[in-house]
Amino acid sequence: MAGHSHWAGIKHKKALVDNKRGKLWSKLSKAIIIAAKLGGGDPAANVRLRTAILDAKAGSMPKDTIERAIKKGTGELDGGNIEEVLYEGYGAGGVAVLCEIMTDNRNRTAPEIRKIFDVHNGKLGSTNCVAWMFERKGLFVVPVANTTEEQLMEVALEAGADDVKEAGDSFEVTCDPENYASVGDALEKAEIAINAKMVTRIPMTTVDLQLEDARKVIKLLEALDDHDDVQNVSSNFSVSDEVMAAMEAADS
Repeated sequence: MAGHSHWAGIKHKKALVDNKRGKLWSKLSKAIIIAAKLGGGDPAANVRLRTAILDAKAGSMPKDTIERAIKKGTGELDGGNIEEVLYEGYGAGGVAVLCEIMTDNRNRTAPEIRKIFDVHNGKLGSTNCVAWMFERKGLFVVPVANTTEEQLMEVALEAGADDVKEAGDSFEVTCDPENYASVGDALEKAEIAINAKMVTRIPMTTVDLQLEDARKVIKLLEALDDHDDVQNVSSNFSVSDEVMAAMEAADS
């Protein structure tokens, strides 16, 4: 099973907890601020902003909170001094780890991220040491039980998806980030349930991990994702169905 599929499922469950703590809204707000800052405050003309707003609505963010974040990004309100940074490194087993950061203080964030890597058997690397291994894509994880591959392909590909493939007990639908909103809308209109969705970075090749290294990598990714300034975490690890079952059994 590909790492991004397994990790997407973990992130989906974790987001429910984050939302209760308000952490999810903070991250969604930053995504809106950056999108508005880079492309303007009109979602009709700014695909990235439109995507960020859709994600915020899916996270039950109030309309006025969304509007404030847009105004911060366009400079109408204070609080838009946020920059986007990529941090790259390695986890256990030599897997690549890529962190998308949104921060108002890079001098604070960098040592904190480095410490997380160090504590969890990883190492922060230099610029572009692993970024070249990933492609930025929209990703939708759909349970196999919810639809047929034929129906999913018909709906998703017509809406602009690049690919639909089966991965364990889920289908993975990938698309260009520009088509993320249209594919999501099409799946919703077709009443095809989605386990997880995100614009993320998908590895072009993967590294197979055994149980112990897989556990270490998951702990590293969870710790990184838990940091307030980390917007998204990607890795190129892969685990077998047997390893995944052992991990789930240990967590149950």
